[in-house]
Amino acid sequence: MTARPMTILQVIPQLETGGAERTTLDIADALVKRGDRAIVVSEGGRMLPELEAMGAEHVTMPVSTKQPFAMRRNAKRLAELMEREGVDVIHARSRAPAWSSLWAAKWTHRPFVTTYHGAYKEASYLKNLYNSVMARGDAVIANSAFTAGLIAARHPFARERIVTIHRGIDLSAFERPVGNRAEALRRSWGVENGERVLINVARLTPWKGQLVLIEALGMVRERLPSGWVCVLAGDDQGRSDYRRELEETIGALELGRRVRIAGHVSDVPGALAASAIAVQPSIEPEAFGRAAVEAQAAGLPVIVSDLGAVRETVLAPPEVSEAARTGWRVKPGEAEPLADALLQALQAGDDTLAEIGARGRAHAFTHFSLASMTQKTLAIYDDLLENGKTTLY
Repeated sequence: MTARPMTILQVIPQLETGGAERTTLDIADALVKRGDRAIVVSEGGRMLPELEAMGAEHVTMPVSTKQPFAMRRNAKRLAELMEREGVDVIHARSRAPAWSSLWAAKWTHRPFVTTYHGAYKEASYLKNLYNSVMARGDAVIANSAFTAGLIAARHPFARERIVTIHRGIDLSAFERPVGNRAEALRRSWGVENGERVLINVARLTPWKGQLVLIEALGMVRERLPSGWVCVLAGDDQGRSDYRRELEETIGALELGRRVRIAGHVSDVPGALAASAIAVQPSIEPEAFGRAAVEAQAAGLPVIVSDLGAVRETVLAPPEVSEAARTGWRVKPGEAEPLADALLQALQAGDDTLAEIGARGRAHAFTHFSLASMTQKTLAIYDDLLENGKTTLY
């Protein structure tokens, strides 16, 4: 650890919801608790009160813009902020603000850190160039081995600076009793006694695969018409057309009694405790897959698409034996294999689901703790300040 308290500036477009945003708060909290100073630059959002309650500081800046001249102006503002507040390290968590942060770091001669949170699309040379800013840090944090491999393949110049730090989850929330919260949520969803809840915790966006899930549920209903309800727990974030498409598909497949669109659910531990099985049917790679890890921490079996980082987070044959299974991995984007896995899980006995859930819980607590992630990230800041570079690759 450095001899004096550090001042770390994290830059992210908004503080609404999502994995990158949650990690921003987690690192800010760890810094404050260690006696360091945490500053976050963003456009604000629903998580801002929580950030400030931790003792971190916030500066509002229009850093989500992708307009080149505006990004340059943001770089100037960030550089001025860094000089004024004595910032030691700047850490960017998204592409547009990362370009501004990179320029500010160069102008102020400060270490620049990035975290590669997503499996960004690479449709052209220009897109690859735009994405490459996330690989230009003095340290480039990958949130999974899958992401690390992606960075190395797309941006070979960064290979020697990539550090894999698995996304950390605040597992303490899944150690505490939920009291009556789970039953209250089941009532609000209109779930009857004895019905198992399939839960999908994800914002409503096409790549999260809700349409494939609904199609699969139509197949499930033909063979198992009752005894279950599926809850889509996520905000549409303004994607009203997509939500309408989901609603129309639910109606067309006569699933109105079986599928609920619940909107944003702030009490994730309570929602998971109210459920029997978690489903994450993404049709594009998850760079980490926090929802699947949280579901396992809550003791739920999970069904996920077999792509991205899920082979690190969800254990299933053939990589492990049937006795080590923590969930099911299915071919992405296809309703039939998803329906088969849903039926297998729904038709399993309570004891079988409990055994799978217990293995998942042990897996989550062993490999994806918040303490591990924050300690490793703060160690990178320390190393950059002590050595001018990080030796933790």
